[in-house]
Amino acid sequence: MRTAHRARWATCALALSICVPVVPAVADRAKRSVATCASFEQADEHDARVAFTIHNTCSIPLDCAVSWRVVCAPESRKRRSAHPAAASLAISTGTSQSTEASAVVCGDDGWVLDSVQWRCQANKD
Repeated sequence: MRTAHRARWATCALALSICVPVVPAVADRAKRSVATCASFEQADEHDARVAFTIHNTCSIPLDCAVSWRVVCAPESRKRRSAHPAAASLAISTGTSQSTEASAVVCGDDGWVLDSVQWRCQANKD
């Protein structure tokens, strides 16, 4: 009786050890495929604007997000202020979309752009 129980347990353990590593590999492959066909570009537009562009060369539409922070008067202790912003982009197959970060909110103060992040995933529709 104990031998049959151990044999069943060993069979289940073997099956789990074979199947479980496959699940993360499949999820990783899906993420990797979007990473290989989506690209990000950042370019200065004017004195107070920066354009963010995401290119989609994937065979599927993508839902993307870009976030950033404009820091006004970064060297000043009294006037320093941070202004986070974000944009969502639905990008069709083989196209690009852009959004802009603006430092107009800083007026005549100097500014820096930091914490720029972007991500894309397959459109769920």
